[in-house]
Amino acid sequence: METKKQATLLHALIPIVVLVASLFVAITKFEADPHIPIIVAIAVASLVAIISLGYKWDEIETGAIETIQMSMQAILILMVIGSVIGTWILSGTVPTMIYYGLKVLSPGIFLVATTLICSIVALATGSSWTTAGTVGVALIGVGQGLGIPSAIVAGAIVSGAYFGDKMSPLSDTTNLAPAMAGTTLFEHIRHMFYTTVPSLLISLVLYGIIGAKYAGATLDTANIDIILEGISANFNVSPLLLLPPVIVIILVVLKVPALPGLLAGTALGGIFAMIFQGSGLGDVINAAHYGFEIESGVEMVDELLNRGGLDSMMWTVSLILLAMVFGGIMERTGMLGSIGNAILKFANNTGSLILATILTSLAVNILAADQYLSIVIPGRMYKDVYRDRGIHPKVLSRTLEDAGTLTSALIPWNTCGAFMQSALLVSPLAFAPYAFLNWINPLVAILYGYIGFSITKIDKDGNELDKNGKVVVTSK
Repeated sequence: METKKQATLLHALIPIVVLVASLFVAITKFEADPHIPIIVAIAVASLVAIISLGYKWDEIETGAIETIQMSMQAILILMVIGSVIGTWILSGTVPTMIYYGLKVLSPGIFLVATTLICSIVALATGSSWTTAGTVGVALIGVGQGLGIPSAIVAGAIVSGAYFGDKMSPLSDTTNLAPAMAGTTLFEHIRHMFYTTVPSLLISLVLYGIIGAKYAGATLDTANIDIILEGISANFNVSPLLLLPPVIVIILVVLKVPALPGLLAGTALGGIFAMIFQGSGLGDVINAAHYGFEIESGVEMVDELLNRGGLDSMMWTVSLILLAMVFGGIMERTGMLGSIGNAILKFANNTGSLILATILTSLAVNILAADQYLSIVIPGRMYKDVYRDRGIHPKVLSRTLEDAGTLTSALIPWNTCGAFMQSALLVSPLAFAPYAFLNWINPLVAILYGYIGFSITKIDKDGNELDKNGKVVVTSK
């Protein structure tokens, strides 16, 4: 048998540096997607493994395929979620959520209302970008009419949009994080409540304090009214249309597996589309497969609702597959392990490990300028470290979103930061101090790590333990 060399930190850093450099050039210079740079990094990682470490291609390929198998549940869920989005828009469920959300505007609580509206819209659509680029644009105009600085309004929009995106089962990053960490979608969402909801509440208090001095201003809702009229002209809006998301939430609480729960949501969306909007079965099938399309005559409404469908998830699915190949090669050849061992020298307790995870995600957001990679790279890097420390994978997946998802919008050259600036016409450097949720949430996660709150432990077999070290949930 051929003797393989043990991977060193230098071996591991070669493909990582190539990945970061190629991503940075491709995204910032050519505005390209991250897929091809990841393929370049895959090739470099393979060459390092073959030339320097003595691995054969068959072994590398096996490692990649085995890692892809770990992501299949997330891929299937993403495909179903595309269909959920399509049928929920067709049924009027998403438009109804947006419609009622926009109705809560009030001058005295404008910043609080802005955050909550963007939270609702992002929860309904699963997209912070769509929320900021549509409802967010309208709210910026309302804020200007009230005399509130655009940087403050933009901060509230970004906070709300990223809260909804982060907590929505329809979001691609919300599905990506548990896939990288090795936990389930609904378990991941439930665990995020511990850090994200308190962070939102703190943010709302701060927005309430800031917004109180604008309470006497006159509210100009011209752009909001345009959206409301566009929705009501094209959809039958009814409180009954809120039943599909309510039922899915109930299924989450009852711990029904994600795939059956989301398939039920898709079916309900189709049924409600036929009952409330007069859609035919063919319309439902097309919306589930290709997404929803409308020409309402109101550009903001069209941008908000023309989305969804199984096909819309293929970009993210292909990214996950490539990321898993890269992670699988790095894992199989011991290169990720060498990085983990180097980090363990400094991260000697749970708090410092979570701090290291958050700083790594932030660093990837800064260097690679891509939100997805800020979840993928640290996720694969720290997965074994968390397990070896007896920490449940859902803690890692939560931390990946607390850092990777939320800090991306605060960096001007990151894809998320650049989009927010183009949509809201406010620099991330200007709105970052007021995007309270996006920087409070990582701080709350670090605090929890050091005090041990909501840090679920597991035994060597992966069984969840209570605070006394007794098994409470058996790993299957």
